[in-house]
Amino acid sequence: MNYQVSSHSSASPLTFTVLRLLVDGKFHSGEILAQQLGMSRASVNNALREVDKLGLVLYSVRGKGYCLPNPPQWLRADIVRHCLKQQAGEKIASSMQIEIFDNIPSTNTLLLQRATQGAPSGSVIAAEWQDSGRGRLGRKWHSGLGNALTFSLLWRFECGLSGLSGLSLAIGVALIRALHKCGAYEAQLKWPNDILAKSNDGLSKNAKLGGVLLEAQGDMLGPSAVVIGIGINITAPKFFLAQIEQPVTSLVDLVERVPERNFLLAALLAELEGVLQQFATQGFVAFHKEWERYHALQGQKVTLSVPDGSQVKGITRGVTDNGALVLETVRGMQIINAGEINAGEINTSKNNIRETNVGTINSAPASKHTIKMSPRIKVNGS
Repeated sequence: MNYQVSSHSSASPLTFTVLRLLVDGKFHSGEILAQQLGMSRASVNNALREVDKLGLVLYSVRGKGYCLPNPPQWLRADIVRHCLKQQAGEKIASSMQIEIFDNIPSTNTLLLQRATQGAPSGSVIAAEWQDSGRGRLGRKWHSGLGNALTFSLLWRFECGLSGLSGLSLAIGVALIRALHKCGAYEAQLKWPNDILAKSNDGLSKNAKLGGVLLEAQGDMLGPSAVVIGIGINITAPKFFLAQIEQPVTSLVDLVERVPERNFLLAALLAELEGVLQQFATQGFVAFHKEWERYHALQGQKVTLSVPDGSQVKGITRGVTDNGALVLETVRGMQIINAGEINAGEINTSKNNIRETNVGTINSAPASKHTIKMSPRIKVNGS
């Protein structure tokens, strides 16, 4: 999961239809598949020609047919709703409109479009495969079919954009709660919105398990709408690891029994619903202390890159009630409203620490009327 396979897939709807017939992991004759679908064997063969670009291993044996030795767990909206009803109750399950797509460019992009057309709060779009999935700072999101859980949730707030400070951190709390309930007890958070755990090779305890991308629409005074894009690594096959330049991990490396994807999506949605309802009335302050308990780099030396290209070094000392990072530097405590944090050694020489005047580092918390675009929200159409 964490950013998208470099080769774009040309998978057609027929490709996904054929793949679903191979869900049992057994060999299926091309002739029988063609008969089931009412088409030629050549059409079946063409549909499966480039499934490797989806990150799948397909066996094709003359005289036996086709086999997916490790078929993906397919998402189904009805199963997600059933699991959500069991976990959160009928009221919450019925309040969420869940759609599953085989192949779309980006769940966030589509849901943002739906938001402008009046889609209700609680709308959910999940995709088996994204051609143009993205993460923070314009990065691409890598995953193979079934290797990750990628979805977006639309939530509407009565408050304006200025009242959403700390939202992405609160969402992180919801994700950690759900992951812990699924047995991934080692999952932690990194400011502002990454999910970390030990790497599958054991070399890093701060490997990326997932991430959050928020994109908002609305006015300063309200109302506002936020599309919450989430990706969680379920497995991390070799082809995927080869494309990522940072340590990554997956649920299969963290839990004895990997949760079924429909169950996991429901678990995440259940926690998100509760957190978002509470955030709407209490803000991030309600999750402040819990977030700090989950912070993987709490009290550690870090280097932080800020939007103007400079770097700030220090020791993380928690976050403010608005979700800004508190960093102890050689010049005292600094409040960081935007940046990219990385673990690293601190250099106490003042010549290596410099201030920035772009408004991302302040000696005091920002005004409640200030929109802090990061670490929390990317604003569209404002």
